[in-house]
Amino acid sequence: MTPRATHLSAATALVAAVPVAVWGLLGRQDVDGFSASELDYAYRPLDISDGTAAVIGVIALLLAGVGGALLVRATRQGELDRRWWEVLAPLMVAGVIVGVGWRVLTAGVLGVNIGAGLTMLFGGPVVAGLSIWALVRGVRLATRRPGGHFRPGQQIELAPRGA
Repeated sequence: MTPRATHLSAATALVAAVPVAVWGLLGRQDVDGFSASELDYAYRPLDISDGTAAVIGVIALLLAGVGGALLVRATRQGELDRRWWEVLAPLMVAGVIVGVGWRVLTAGVLGVNIGAGLTMLFGGPVVAGLSIWALVRGVRLATRRPGGHFRPGQQIELAPRGA
């Protein structure tokens, strides 16, 4: 596997695993002392036991750790331009918000789930903003030449500088 493919795979694993790890490790947020049939849900949670969700969360955390470690090592060795962390960091933060938000949206409560409303009101726009930031920054990094600006008709390379 080429360094470029390794970096892309590690970045994909890192960004995809973060929300799953947060979701799995956070656990169900239902009100204690009531059966599931007595609770109200903004959205019904997946029919997965807490133990299974925790195992999925641990596997995702390990996957994110391996991806992050590979990317940190590549950055320290100069194989990956450190500016790509300006793309990865907002996507990881968005992943944390998505993981927590999913648990809040699927929490069993008595009455109205105000947290679900707040999550949709604030979480959605924040995730959208972080995603747009990462997209714009990624396109700018991918289309800029080391010594100048992008010229129309120039081939775009998504590999890090020097790889």
